[in-house]
Amino acid sequence: MMLLSLLATLVAFLSFAGLGQAVAQQGGGNGGDGVGQQSKSRIATTATRASTTAPEAAVSTSTVACNNSPLLCSRNYNNITHMGAHDSAFLRDSSTSFTVSGNQFYNATVALSAGIRLLQAQVHNQNGTLELCHTTCTLLDAGTLETFLKEIKTWMDANTNEVVTLLLVNSDDESAATFGSVFASSGISIYGYTPTSTTGPVSTWPTLRTLITANTRLVTFIASITYDSTYPYLLTEFDYVFETAFGVSSLSGFNCTLSRPTSLSSSSSSSAISSGYMGLVNHFADTVEVFGISIPDVTDIATTNSASTNTTGALGAHGTECKSEWGTKPTFILVDFWNVGPAIKTADQLNGITATGRTSVTTAELTASSSFGVKGDPRSSCAIAGTAMAALAIVNFVCL
Repeated sequence: MMLLSLLATLVAFLSFAGLGQAVAQQGGGNGGDGVGQQSKSRIATTATRASTTAPEAAVSTSTVACNNSPLLCSRNYNNITHMGAHDSAFLRDSSTSFTVSGNQFYNATVALSAGIRLLQAQVHNQNGTLELCHTTCTLLDAGTLETFLKEIKTWMDANTNEVVTLLLVNSDDESAATFGSVFASSGISIYGYTPTSTTGPVSTWPTLRTLITANTRLVTFIASITYDSTYPYLLTEFDYVFETAFGVSSLSGFNCTLSRPTSLSSSSSSSAISSGYMGLVNHFADTVEVFGISIPDVTDIATTNSASTNTTGALGAHGTECKSEWGTKPTFILVDFWNVGPAIKTADQLNGITATGRTSVTTAELTASSSFGVKGDPRSSCAIAGTAMAALAIVNFVCL
């Protein structure tokens, strides 16, 4: 009992300071997508629509865009790079007092309007409710999964030519039925897509136009879940997707080697792709502070999310490297602070498109007008050390 009390005290202190380890989860590095705090995030965007330039692409005979480009309408789902927001619920903005645990500056629906098409969420069971929490609900709670899904559905209702992908981390091993009931109550299940195979990889997925015409525009992967035919649109992630390593703490540490699932650990990335698996690139870095606490690395984010193809640690270089090694471009990429770079530029380069119809969002780091902004945040090394030392002092005091 004393040990549990000590652990609870330590967690409480770290949560109060807005700190916490960015613990790697089972799907897509970490988890997290949410709403409660997302809805509060102010959108520092212009109200105009912008076109994102990319290398010269083939001329399209259609003017109807799918996922922001006419060229993508006739492409298979697995022949497109879908840029994703890693831990998209966990914001570093005024609604969270610019917590250093946050992975994004802007919420999920802003991300979708700006071109992001993959949203990752970490889901926990909080007193019988599926909740979006960062590692623990004590550290950072972004609201219920149902509310989040309702917001995504509202966005999809208004954007009928867009295909969206969700990657949910099933942190507490809930059943497909538990998830399915929330999908149904949110109303988003009407968009759910069921592939031709529900038990293994698929070599040829439908084109975006096919998905849009059928109005099955939502592809959902869930890590660590048992397939249930009652909810055939809830797909077990690692039956279809493999991932590169996460938890990188050095910009030179990114690679394209297959890391998960363990069932493919003896296979190469290229052989997995030949078998029909889609590749997901984890491209986000952590920085390790005192006492081993890891937080998202915002200091190097301009380099990390850069579209440069010849800069160490740049997103563009990582995407190009994986395309070369695998013989095809990555299907999915996950990043932190997606607006910086902007990260979507790398997806446009890999897809060979000039995008249209996106909301323009500033590429700057989001900061507060006071000293509690992202830059110069006092909850950095010294503050983290102070908080951790205070927590340790409490532990020592109780032990005595």
